[in-house]
Formats: sequence, C-alpha cells, structure tokens
Amino acid sequence: MAQRVIGIAGWKNSGKTTLTERLVAELSARGWSVSTVKRAHHEADIDREGTDSFRHRSAGASEVMLVTPLRWALMHELREEPEPDLEAMLARLSPCDLVIVEGYKGSPHPKIETRRIEAKDQTPLPASSNVIAIAADHAIADAAVPVFELDAVPAIADFVEAVTDLR
Repeated sequence: MAQRVIGIAGWKNSGKTTLTERLVAELSARGWSVSTVKRAHHEADIDREGTDSFRHRSAGASEVMLVTPLRWALMHELREEPEPDLEAMLARLSPCDLVIVEGYKGSPHPKIETRRIEAKDQTPLPASSNVIAIAADHAIADAAVPVFELDAVPAIADFVEAVTDLR
C-alpha cells in the first residue's frame, strides 16, 4: 500500500505547528499510527554542545544514533551533501497509517493550508502547492476548496481520514 501523506503548510505564524500537534493527538486517539516530518528553514539542532553525541558529530561522524530506554534518534550530518527531498525523508520512516508533513510548501503532496490574521503573510499559497483544504481563524471568500475553522480539529481529522482513505 502506498504511504498516506497529508501536509500542513502556510506562512510563518499561520498555526501550522498547533494544527499539526492537535491533528496528531486527534488521529492517534482514534487509533491511527501517525508520524510527522517537520521542515525547518533555519538551522535546527536536537543535540547540545557538550553531550557525547554532539562530540561524536563534531569529531566528524556522518551519522550518530542516540539510543535510550525510551527513544532513539538518528542524526545525519549533510556536510557537503544537498538537502534531501521529502520523498527521500519519507522513505526513511517506519511504516505507519499516516504521515503528517509540516512545511514543504513546494512539494506535490496534498496539503491543508493554515491561515491566521496574525500570520506574517496573508497571501494564499501558490496553486502549485496542491492545497486541498484551508483551515483559518477568519472568513475565507471564494475558496475553491473546503474551508474549516482552524480550531475545528475533529472535522479536519474527519476530512483527513476521508481524503487519505484511512476509513
């Protein structure tokens, strides 16, 4: 079976992370196994200076796997490699019922666009973003796709289940 993927995309401060978090909680409570991929436009590090794993990476390790009794994490240093595309990252995930991708506005997977009055930009995402629904905290006129209240998480989860054939 093909991997089920739905995206949450929008401009800065449009509510992407909050909606992603709430959808994960709602869909998980419904019994689905959900994984996420988060695209960051800035340098992000899950490791801290001084830790053993940080020292391994600083010494030049290409990959460092950190394993604890509760979780494990694999850190891969790109060094001179180009940033991998979303498809390459999705292929690294363990099997699950659904992957929610936050960000990756330019990738072709279907997306729910988030819009908030306080967002950095009010411009709709380009048509090439493959937006199949909008979740907003204000009225949206003339939308060509379904529009949900940003806080209507159960209804958005119903929509996600329908469009990804989870039911």
